[in-house]
Amino acid sequence: MAQENKTPKLSGQEKGDGPRRGPKFSIYWVYAIIAVVLLLMQYIKTSPDMIRVTELEFRQVMLTNNDVAKLDIIKNKDRVRVYIKPDSLYKNFYTERLKKNNVVISKDKAKDVPLFEFEVTDSKDFQKSLNEFFEKNPAVSQVPVTPTSEGEWFGPAANVIFTLLLIIGVWVLLMRKMGGQGGAGGPGGIFSIGKSKATLFDKGSKVNITFADVAGLDEAKVEVMEIVDFLKNPKKYTALGGKIPKGALLIGPPGTGKTLLAKAMAGEAQVPFFSLSGSDFVEMFVGVGASRVRDLFKQAREKAPCIIFIDEIDAIGRARGRNAIMSNDERENTLNQLLVEMDGFGGDTGIIILAATNRPDVLDTALLRPGRFDRQISIDKPDVKGRETIFKVHLLPIKISAALDLHKLAEQTPGFAGADIANVCNEAALIAARKGKESVEMIDFQDAIDRVIGGLEKKNKIIAPHEKSIIAYHEAGHAVCGWFLEHAYPLLKVTIVPRGTAALGYAQYTPTEQYLYNTDQLMDQICMTLGGRAAEEIFFGKISTGAANDLQQITKIAYSMVTAYGMNKKVGNVSFYDPTQENTFTKPFSEETGKIIDEEVRSIIDDAYVRTINLLTEKREQVEKLAKELLDKEVLHKSDVEELIGKRPFEEKKVLEIEPEAGSEHFVAQDTAGNISNPDTSTEPSTIG
Repeated sequence: MAQENKTPKLSGQEKGDGPRRGPKFSIYWVYAIIAVVLLLMQYIKTSPDMIRVTELEFRQVMLTNNDVAKLDIIKNKDRVRVYIKPDSLYKNFYTERLKKNNVVISKDKAKDVPLFEFEVTDSKDFQKSLNEFFEKNPAVSQVPVTPTSEGEWFGPAANVIFTLLLIIGVWVLLMRKMGGQGGAGGPGGIFSIGKSKATLFDKGSKVNITFADVAGLDEAKVEVMEIVDFLKNPKKYTALGGKIPKGALLIGPPGTGKTLLAKAMAGEAQVPFFSLSGSDFVEMFVGVGASRVRDLFKQAREKAPCIIFIDEIDAIGRARGRNAIMSNDERENTLNQLLVEMDGFGGDTGIIILAATNRPDVLDTALLRPGRFDRQISIDKPDVKGRETIFKVHLLPIKISAALDLHKLAEQTPGFAGADIANVCNEAALIAARKGKESVEMIDFQDAIDRVIGGLEKKNKIIAPHEKSIIAYHEAGHAVCGWFLEHAYPLLKVTIVPRGTAALGYAQYTPTEQYLYNTDQLMDQICMTLGGRAAEEIFFGKISTGAANDLQQITKIAYSMVTAYGMNKKVGNVSFYDPTQENTFTKPFSEETGKIIDEEVRSIIDDAYVRTINLLTEKREQVEKLAKELLDKEVLHKSDVEELIGKRPFEEKKVLEIEPEAGSEHFVAQDTAGNISNPDTSTEPSTIG
């Protein structure tokens, strides 16, 4: 739920104090050496570089002056190499070119080394033209011509070797990408694709999170700590005939601290801890998932007693055969192997499975039975006390004002999970830093709560005066209804400052911590939500699109009252709510019953609307006061409302917090903001709230 920032301590060797080892030998060094040798061989020459001349210079200077000793015609390269007579090398034509190309050669070696060369179009045509040249110029001495060919064994061999090296390099890179950093044959490579991807935290491993960092989960923490104690002191329980539980399933909404609790368990337990995600079993190759399950439990047996933690187990634990169209044989094979390993014919001892999910309704029933997951630990959103302790943990690294009231903060954030509270603390610190403050104050936390609930404040959003007036009366209608309805939530703040992508204003309430709602409470909630639409009709004689989100909420509550909670006499004490959603394509009631449901829902909403119209007509003066003050100040708090229209006539009644029965979480009619406020975040661009 909460985590303190701690810097891990490095050992002497990690700091660099210990002996340093040299680079390890690898097969890649061999590849690099071969490549370098081949490149060097390609550039090594056994003879000096020859000087390039043109064919015209060859004919007009070299041949005409009888300086040529002999010629070599390289047929396969269409080149001609020229041997110069030793006595002719001292002529200016040759000395200049030799000097320019830094070629030094003795007189004795000149007759054996070709110093000049030139290219021809075709070696056969050149030989014919050379004979014709000698016939036309009888004064020129004929030169011996030697047709020859140069061997090309190195070129093709080098091409083959480089191609093989390129293929090997690409293959190695692909295997490293597919299987991690271990290469093709190392851990995570193509040859170990069926191996488990679990991260092992052994006894020597340091995990910086402990149970002291987990706040607001006292009951769940006790259950998990007992499992750790099972592994540390097994004789304490087996002496009385008890058995160590096979597994525990952490169930709860996102952000409530399931994974954090598992991390704390890894930090506290003095046994090996395997951690992985449900998606780690999934692969594009058939049979890999089941193979990884087998390898995981094989490693666990070697390390027993130990704990295996599977996060998001619904990735592989979904119910089998529920939908034939969407069935996945590979995923079901993985699940079957997991079921066998957890409690098959040959059961294991000393291995405890810990899993987490926020979708327990989609899990297979065989996975949830005793003997596999013996315990299901529910991790709900924290209450006021839990939120206060979570704030204490998250505020440790933050410089806060001495006047900060943590209890008030906890009261203003009902329905917030641990991740939401962490986000509020971080946003408050950023807001205070942006304002140049030395510490984070209460106003910064309230701004952060508004930021999390309603979105970013749109200060530059231009709203026409008549639209701003509609928004003010709309929000005033919400506020007055909530103020004068007994079972409505107490008002905390009302504003017409636009936030987020669509909310042009909203009223924030402080809901009571309760689990059960009766008919009167739900009807008051509907009336309060309809207050904005009713105020528009009373004061402007027409309605706008600003109540889009309000209508969504009241429709949801009204249909829940009729179809889920049995709060309607005509429909009766029946519930058509299907938590498993197995009957996706069929309705559990007839067409006639469907018509009755629609009529009763409309009747509930119409009665609530008439009641809201009557209430706001009676309190017309108070609505106008609030609306005008909103147009002037844009934000009104509870104290401002009390000064304008007096104190709320109803005393705050504390509702006893009782444990809900099985399935009663669906009884609570929560809004999209987590039952914290009434921000209208509909997709309609003119949503008011």
